[in-house]
Amino acid sequence: MKLIEFFICGMILVLFSCDQKNVASEEISTDIVNNPTSAYGDETSEELPKIIFEKNAYDFGKIIQGEKVTHSFKFTNEGDAALIVTSARGTCGCTIPKWSKEPIPPGGSGEIGVVFDSDGKSGAQAKDITVVTNAIPNTSVLRLKCEVIVP
Repeated sequence: MKLIEFFICGMILVLFSCDQKNVASEEISTDIVNNPTSAYGDETSEELPKIIFEKNAYDFGKIIQGEKVTHSFKFTNEGDAALIVTSARGTCGCTIPKWSKEPIPPGGSGEIGVVFDSDGKSGAQAKDITVVTNAIPNTSVLRLKCEVIVP
């Protein structure tokens, strides 16, 4: 009898764990995403976006512990197709990037705004932001630096 109860409980657990819901608040249309690389790594001759940042690093200098400082990394799409920034992630929760989800047309520009929260930090800090796009290569790394002074 206990074996049957165990089996039923197991089946209920499996059924509830398989109920996955897609709760994506903002979806990017896959119609404009282009993957121009073959399985062998050869690039095709199709038009591609190309992300060029004005600067890949920014130094805030000395800041007081607890300050929240911001910087915008500006970029241009110097390619021949629409550029899509699919994600931007900091190395920790103290570095929060924000960007537009809209495609950047060829010749267009955009920015990735980053807020660094120095609460609980001290000394020299270097935080990376990894940006993923539909360009080749698809990742870019931006860096924020500062020295946090404890009051």
